[in-house]
Amino acid sequence: MLPPIVVNAESATATGQLPDKEGQMYVDEKEGLYLIPTAEVPVTNFYRDEILDSDQLPIKRCAYTPCFRREAGSWGAHVRGLNRLHQFDKVELVKWTDAESSMEELEKLRDNVESTLQKLELPYRVLRMCTGDIGFPHAKQYDLEVFAAGQKRWLEVSSCSNFTDFQARRAGIRYRGADGKPVTAHTLNGSGLAVPRVLAAILENHLQADGRVKIPECLQYWMRQEFIGEAK
Repeated sequence: MLPPIVVNAESATATGQLPDKEGQMYVDEKEGLYLIPTAEVPVTNFYRDEILDSDQLPIKRCAYTPCFRREAGSWGAHVRGLNRLHQFDKVELVKWTDAESSMEELEKLRDNVESTLQKLELPYRVLRMCTGDIGFPHAKQYDLEVFAAGQKRWLEVSSCSNFTDFQARRAGIRYRGADGKPVTAHTLNGSGLAVPRVLAAILENHLQADGRVKIPECLQYWMRQEFIGEAK
């Protein structure tokens, strides 16, 4: 999908960005419009106020957009460079499921992100986030982090979450159950992946002794080369 990168307050409220993360969002106060912090917002609202057929589920959508975040209060050396940007590109994966299968679909979503990191040949870890570290719309969340060898620290490159019926209830997204009556859907999303930090991880983890950077095999077809840079 190619969703809009500007949304209204109703869309941001449906997905839980408002009234929680307004300090991180760029807003046109005259129009009441917000630059998206993630494609999750416009994509999730795609089926707003609709009743889906159960045989359509799960619905899966993918979007690649710029994302905009003020990141209020983020200062210091640990957030310089590619670590934290006001604008960055990101692939977003969104699912609409029935109530019974949403947790299973979350595991599949996590597997999708993990397989991408494996193909990029990056050292990574998966964290299951505790209740105190997840946002109020989330029911269960995994964070996936890559190791930045140059910084000797782990950087989050994806977050996979199941919101159960929180977002769908706000957005009026339902499906017809076995008895034909409308049931609130479940929504999930995950980043697959945040581009700047992944680029930094590739450059740092695949740096060779001669100064070149080895391109992961899965990207060599697209870049038409095996290494970046000249050997010294």
